[in-house]
Amino acid sequence: MFYLLSRFSEHFEVLNVFRYITFRTGGAIATALLFVFFFGPWTISWLRLKQGKGQPIRIDGPQSHLSKRGTPTMGGLMILSGLTVSVLLWGNLTNPYVWMVLLVTLGFGAIGFYDDYLKVTKQSHKGFSGRSRLSFEFAIAAIAVIVMAEVGGARFFGLLWGSGEAIPQATSLAFPFFKELLLNLSYFFVVFGAFIIVGFGNAVNLTDGLDGLAIVPVMVAAGSFGFIAYLAGNAVFSNYLQIHFVPGTGELAVICGAMIGAGLGFLWFNAPPAQIFMGDTGSLALGGMLGSIAVATKHEIVLLIVGGLFVAETLSVIIQVISFRYTGKRVFKMAPIHHHFEQLGWSEPQVVIRFWIIAIVLALVGLGTLKLR
Repeated sequence: MFYLLSRFSEHFEVLNVFRYITFRTGGAIATALLFVFFFGPWTISWLRLKQGKGQPIRIDGPQSHLSKRGTPTMGGLMILSGLTVSVLLWGNLTNPYVWMVLLVTLGFGAIGFYDDYLKVTKQSHKGFSGRSRLSFEFAIAAIAVIVMAEVGGARFFGLLWGSGEAIPQATSLAFPFFKELLLNLSYFFVVFGAFIIVGFGNAVNLTDGLDGLAIVPVMVAAGSFGFIAYLAGNAVFSNYLQIHFVPGTGELAVICGAMIGAGLGFLWFNAPPAQIFMGDTGSLALGGMLGSIAVATKHEIVLLIVGGLFVAETLSVIIQVISFRYTGKRVFKMAPIHHHFEQLGWSEPQVVIRFWIIAIVLALVGLGTLKLR
């Protein structure tokens, strides 16, 4: 909304500041942070009242986690509300990339909310059926990927977007460390992009098992991709760094800023001992958001580096399941891997802080690929 004020900068020069992505990103951070700070206590009280009936839902993890029973979940509502309000105020709402990332974020958030709602109301660990949940996730992700590819020049629907030849970059996979290497996936790019979005959404969901464990690495990744989006959407900077220029993606930095602000506000209430849990409502949405930004900016592989912590958590579950199914033995004492370290004797704060450090190091490595070409 504030972006539209820049149209009157000819009459009021001070309004020209709203043209700058950096200024609006800062505004998005502050707005989301204040929103969550202000509405956080009310949200926690409301959720505690709604979820306080009957027996508390099951808590995963070691026996030491039983003390957390009764803590309200669905805290992702706080994050998504602050993020959405902030983006609507500070984002360029004429930009299709903004709307597609919001579609994925809120769509995945709705799926997660329904899953959390079923667990709470039925007082059961079983929520949304896995097959139905994945089907909806892939449908939302595929729509977003198709639109973003079309905006980038894929020309899947020539009549819809006008005549002209397709731009190969729109459906190509870019490789870090290489200036010109592109692998054109053509129509398969829709499947690939949707897989990245859905996979990362569920990876963050698996990581959300300890107080503060998921939200800080998500903010670190959001900060990294806010920087990447700004560079990829700027012709001068992208040319200097020799990364692929994707017009319009610079606006995604505002969404990343809103995520950081909302995440900081949520962390205030989620810090040990947590007053509220993120739940699938938040973790699935935030993972999907990061995945969709990576697809839009053509940095899918870099996402696997920056979000390496989430990848490791997912791989630990996959390895554990396969090993137990075919050999009857477990590789880890408990999966996901953060529970393995708890079983080894690490305290919860030790696991959380050490995983934060790993996330920061991986983000620095991922950002380093921007210059190593």
